[in-house]
Amino acid sequence: MIRSPLMTVMVQAVRKAGRALIRDFGEVEQLQISRKGPADFVSAADRKSEEILYTELSRARPAYSFLMEERGPVEGSDPDNQWVVDPLDGTTNFLHGIPMFAVSVGLVRNGEPYAGAIYNPIADELFIAERGAGAFLNDRRLRVAARLKLADCVVCCGLPHMGRGDHAEFNRELRVVQQQVAGLRRTGSAALDLAWVGAGRFDAFWERNLAPWDMAAGLAIVREAGGFVSDMNGRDKMLQNGDVLAGNENIHRDLLRLMKSIA
Repeated sequence: MIRSPLMTVMVQAVRKAGRALIRDFGEVEQLQISRKGPADFVSAADRKSEEILYTELSRARPAYSFLMEERGPVEGSDPDNQWVVDPLDGTTNFLHGIPMFAVSVGLVRNGEPYAGAIYNPIADELFIAERGAGAFLNDRRLRVAARLKLADCVVCCGLPHMGRGDHAEFNRELRVVQQQVAGLRRTGSAALDLAWVGAGRFDAFWERNLAPWDMAAGLAIVREAGGFVSDMNGRDKMLQNGDVLAGNENIHRDLLRLMKSIA
């Protein structure tokens, strides 16, 4: 497929970072690990991947701003374009030797998700999307699943863990949703969860308390694959409040209605 210059830059960056992660994943027990907070780890591999992404993206688009998981915000001369970078989404999986993690780069333009590249280096799966150009997995066009009833759906969710999230709120949501769907899943990587909704593997996904770098790329992919995304109130404030719900038009509507019914 013919990629735009912008997408070519993003693909080259995530692939290069992914190659570095694969090398470190093979020596996961040798990594130097520090604790940022309860159950929230950052590794040498994480920092190395972010440095690769920053170098590659800033070289290609020196004016663009950045928002990065480890380094935080970096102001550029073009504030309307911001790279939103997660160098290793699924860090806990990575450090436990679980081969479910990704490099995620989103471009937010004028406050809206414009393009995304999510790369799972273990499976060599590259999910990309650019506004108006569609979503793709390794050059194959993506469409969200076409199921119309929650009872037929496999839905992915994020589980709040130690020191993070409202456990009681999630348990209320879980009790209601699990009675309405065919299956529930949890992968440990929100970027891949959204990419898999775009690919039709999951019918829907919801999670609260995410950071912009967890979902900026995935939001673009779901939308370009024909899906719907919103926050838990049905608004377009995902990057601001950290809540996201994604699916096709019907499943998004029904799952959102279900969430709103939970006291």
